[in-house]
Amino acid sequence: MKRRDFLKSSALLVAAASTSEMAHAADLLSPDHAENQDSEAVEGPLITSAPMLQNYAETSVGIAFGVSAMANGYVLIGEKEDLSDAKKFLCGGYRVTEISDTVIQVRVTGLKPATKYYYRIGADRISYLGGYKMKILGNEEDPRIYRFTTAGRKAKDHFCVINDTHVKWEPFSLVIEKVAALAPSCVIWNGDASNTEETIEAQKRIFLNPEIERTDYASEIPYLFCPGNHDSRGWANRHLEKVWMFRQPEERDSRDWDLGRNFAVRMGDIALIGLDTAEDKMDTNPRFAGLFTSGPYREAQVAWLRDALQQPEIKEAPYLVAFCHIPLYDPRPDANPGDIAPDDTDPRYKTDYAAWQRTCARLWTPLLAEAGCQLIITAHQHCYRYDAPDGDRPWAQIVGGAPSMGYTVTKEGERKETPAHFPTVIEGTVRRKKLCIKVHNVLTGKVVDTFEYAPRKKK
Repeated sequence: MKRRDFLKSSALLVAAASTSEMAHAADLLSPDHAENQDSEAVEGPLITSAPMLQNYAETSVGIAFGVSAMANGYVLIGEKEDLSDAKKFLCGGYRVTEISDTVIQVRVTGLKPATKYYYRIGADRISYLGGYKMKILGNEEDPRIYRFTTAGRKAKDHFCVINDTHVKWEPFSLVIEKVAALAPSCVIWNGDASNTEETIEAQKRIFLNPEIERTDYASEIPYLFCPGNHDSRGWANRHLEKVWMFRQPEERDSRDWDLGRNFAVRMGDIALIGLDTAEDKMDTNPRFAGLFTSGPYREAQVAWLRDALQQPEIKEAPYLVAFCHIPLYDPRPDANPGDIAPDDTDPRYKTDYAAWQRTCARLWTPLLAEAGCQLIITAHQHCYRYDAPDGDRPWAQIVGGAPSMGYTVTKEGERKETPAHFPTVIEGTVRRKKLCIKVHNVLTGKVVDTFEYAPRKKK
C-alpha cells in the first residue's frame, strides 16, 4: 500500500472510533481550542493548588497538584534546603510526559529511606494542536519550598488515621487541624473521602482544593489511602487514580499492577498494611447492574498480602497494624456481614449493605493473625468502637468515628443530638517499647481512649 493510501485508510479508521474519544480528540485539535489556549496563556494562575504527597514509601513518593489549563508539570527535589542539589522529575511515564488540563501527577523514585527532602512544584503551559504542533506558552513555579521525610526503619514511628470525611468541610477542617497539631510522619485516609463523584473537578475539590483554611494540609505530611465503598461510586471515582496516583509499575510486581491502592510500608518500628475492602454491596446486587467486581478484587489481595507480610522490613517490624475501610468484625448479630447474595437483603440484618466484611475477614485475617498483627483500624460505621481481642480473634479492632458534628438534622429541619457520633483522629506512636494508640475526639479535643500493645512475637 502506498503511503498516501495508507494515510487515507488510517484516517477512515480514526473516523470510525468511538464518539466520546473523537469528541475529546476534536476538542484538542480544533483551532478554537488552540486559540483559547493562546488567549488564556496570561489569564489567571496555572497552578491551582498546593501539592499533595500521595502513596509515600521508603524510596518514593507521589506529588500531585491541580492546574487550570493544558500543562506539563514537574517536581524539583533535593536534600538541600535551597534545592541547589535538586533533581527534576517530570509527570508521566518513561515514553512521553503527561499533558493534562486538570491534575499533574509526578512519581518521584530513587529516594533514600528515612531521609528529609525539600521540593518545589512547577508547570509549563502547553499549546497542543497535534503531534507536530505543540509549544510551551510559559512557565510557572510555586515559590514555596516544601519538605517531607520518606518512610523506612529509621523514620519516626508516628501515624494518624482519618476516615469517612464525605466532603463535609466543617468536621474535615477540625480533623485536619488536629492532624497538623500532632504532626505525624504520615496519615492514613481510611476511606470514604468522597460521596459519589462524577467529575475530576469534584475529586480535585476533595483532595487538592478542599474548602478549609489549611489547603496545604498534605504538602509536608504524606498520605496513604485505603478507599471506601463510596470512593468507587461515580464515573470519576471508577478511575480515582487520575487524581490519587498509583505507584509506578516498576515499584510493584506485575501480578499486582491493579492493586495500586494496597500498601506495605515500614515506618520506624511499625509496619503499615493497607487493604481495600471495596464496595459494601454484593456484585450481584441489581442496583449496580453487574458493573462491580469486588469479589475477585478482594481475592487478588490475598497473594499480595501473603508476599507483603514476608518482606524483611515488614516481617521484622515489632508492630504490625493493618488498615481497611469496612470492619472485619462486628459483635452485633444483626450487623449485615456483606455476603448475602444476591441483593444483600435478609430479615436477620437491619441494613441492606455490609456493616462489616465477613468475606475479607475470611480471606485476610488468617494471614494477619499468623503474622502477629496486633491491631486492625477500620471505619465505615460512622461511630467509634473498640473491639478487644478474644480467643478466636487475636487482633484488636478500632472503628473510627463519623463525620458528624454531634448532631443530625431531620427532614423537618429539627436538630437531633447524636453524642455517640463524632469525628476521630486515631494516633499511633511507639513509646517505652510499646505501640501506643490514642483516639482523639476532635469535637471536644479530648482523648476518649488509649491502648497499648507489646511487640509481636516473632515466628
